[in-house]
Amino acid sequence: MITSTVTEGQARIHLKVIGPQGQEQEIEALVDTGYSEFLTLNPATVAALGLRWRRVDKTILADGSECFHDVYDGQVMWDGETCSVSVAELGTTPLVGMALLSGYELKMQVRPRGKVTIKRLPTSPKERSRKR
Repeated sequence: MITSTVTEGQARIHLKVIGPQGQEQEIEALVDTGYSEFLTLNPATVAALGLRWRRVDKTILADGSECFHDVYDGQVMWDGETCSVSVAELGTTPLVGMALLSGYELKMQVRPRGKVTIKRLPTSPKERSRKR
């Protein structure tokens, strides 16, 4: 389970991001349910971690405009496990998107210092049979 608090009206969590040579960096990321991918990082963090470039991708922003950006391979410590993720390089505050939250329950007490909880959902028998 991942726990944190609402700060300045936003759900913020701390993550450890890991580069291909074992470099690690602790980051604070905003939980963004409007972002469908895994994780965004700023260019300085991508460079410091030495992440491997994968491709250029296009994102449609909330205002409808298009943004082209580089995508890298990365890893994060997520709920006590190392997970491989796609990292979009954007010059913003790091964001955790819905792809990373998939299979988890997100609860937020939306008030100053409200509790944020991200908890793994139980796997149904139907989901277990598809994974085999």
